[in-house]
Amino acid sequence: MPFINVKLAGTPPTKEQKAHIIKEFTRILADTLGKNPETTIVIIEEIPTDNWGIGGLSVTERGQGQKKRQK
Repeated sequence: MPFINVKLAGTPPTKEQKAHIIKEFTRILADTLGKNPETTIVIIEEIPTDNWGIGGLSVTERGQGQKKRQK
């Protein structure tokens, strides 16, 4: 039973985009590895930009810094 965990950060996808992601990842595993779509699990985790960081700053903070530099 395949288990796919997709983690997305930043702007949340729409309901339609999530449905498309689930459908396409399931199809890819069926087509590429011959996995049964009926037993393929796809989970989408949305990660707020406050909950992850790069170089000691949250992604939110990094984005705010870039906005300041662009002004």
